[in-house]
Amino acid sequence: MIDVKDIVFPAAWSEDEKTRAKTEFLKRLALLTHEFYGGKMQTFPKCGVSLELLNMWYTPGVSKISTTIRDNNDASFSLSNRGNLVAIVSDSTRVLGDGDCTSSGGLGVMEGKALLMKYLGGVDAVALCIDSRGEDGSHNPQKIIDFVKMVSPSFGAINLEDISQPNCFRVLDELREDCSIPVWHDDAQGTACVILAGLLNALKLAEKSLTDAKIVLLGAGAANAAVARFILADGGDPSNMTLFDVNGALHVDRADIERDERYYQQWDLCRKTNPKKVNSIEKALQNADVLIALSAPGPGIVQPEWVRSMAKRAIVFACANPAPEIWPHTAKKAGAFIVATGRGDFPNQLNNSLCFPGLLKGALLACSRKITDSMAIRCGHSIADFSEKQGVSPNKIIADMSETALFSEEAGDVAAAAVAEGLARVNISREEARRRAEADIATVRSTLRHLEEAGDIPPLPDELIQRALKEVGGEFNSEGARSF
Repeated sequence: MIDVKDIVFPAAWSEDEKTRAKTEFLKRLALLTHEFYGGKMQTFPKCGVSLELLNMWYTPGVSKISTTIRDNNDASFSLSNRGNLVAIVSDSTRVLGDGDCTSSGGLGVMEGKALLMKYLGGVDAVALCIDSRGEDGSHNPQKIIDFVKMVSPSFGAINLEDISQPNCFRVLDELREDCSIPVWHDDAQGTACVILAGLLNALKLAEKSLTDAKIVLLGAGAANAAVARFILADGGDPSNMTLFDVNGALHVDRADIERDERYYQQWDLCRKTNPKKVNSIEKALQNADVLIALSAPGPGIVQPEWVRSMAKRAIVFACANPAPEIWPHTAKKAGAFIVATGRGDFPNQLNNSLCFPGLLKGALLACSRKITDSMAIRCGHSIADFSEKQGVSPNKIIADMSETALFSEEAGDVAAAAVAEGLARVNISREEARRRAEADIATVRSTLRHLEEAGDIPPLPDELIQRALKEVGGEFNSEGARSF
């Protein structure tokens, strides 16, 4: 993994200039390396293959597989790869902070999601970017719903990704009810799961409680709507919570939200939170304990003076990508006790990649019919508990992706939750699910290492790294160059 600490920029540059340059470097390097490899995913057999065995793997032997599944559809989870296969479905209408990137434009992110599922969770995944536009050219959520229903017999779970609001709300809620496999919106539930995990540990370090904390959420889209829902379900006080969207604070006088039935989740939050009808972000943040920003890429969205007005030992989560609403060093200078972002080149990365590989693995191992909010909240506690056992501090409130055991622990907890909620097709114990996830993840790492050592996966050329860095005015020290 690229260690940005090994990037050297001119000493005269400000911290903001260096951070922007690092971001641009990673974007340019991504373009060069994706072109070099032709993307980042491929399919590969999991069984031994020879010409003699083809008559068994395919015709005529495979006929028995077809008729067995015909007579018992649930057998498809064990007789095919369906039991370990996720469809990553997107219409690419809200890709990171770049907006509508056209249907094919989301492939880079969806392949990246598939890579993380495989490497971190031992889960196979396929990127399916679709055209959701109707005859009038507008994006029609019904097309996504129909597509997912049609392909669901081939998959063990569906991961919805980068679907713009308000379409994402209807798509998720209808498919969760109508499909017999888990349908999961990672931008919403995955983000909320990790935010909750980070918040639980941050509040412990700040010697505060979820029940008493005054919490402000900047942004009320799919992610923060789910964050609010999870916090309230886990014991947060709705009278201490205020949300803001682009038109102001959410409360019962927001007739614009009440009139638009597409925003039913936001209207539910209008009725539950902000009973004093605080209308300004500045007032809401006075003596607030927590700010959770999932709004627009920054910096400059969250102002330093807002942070200065917060309570002592304030917690600031600025999680917009690719650039947070406020740079961590700016928030710290303004008095924040704990700062987290969605990026791995700053301390305290709150990225849903800490959640979905293990959570989906657990749901798949249990052959669960759904992923409920309570299962996702359980995963959030799993992350928080694991992180606390490893040791937490203001600059490390949560585990990172290098801590492999996290994902098998999540899988065990989620599988056990599916069984307890009566959603599992397989009565699997927590320990068995944890052990199987651990073994599958180890196999992936071992296979990848063998392919790299054999040269079947070529190493990243040094000249691509140097080229991308030179274009943004930086260089690697000699130790950094070798680290690649």
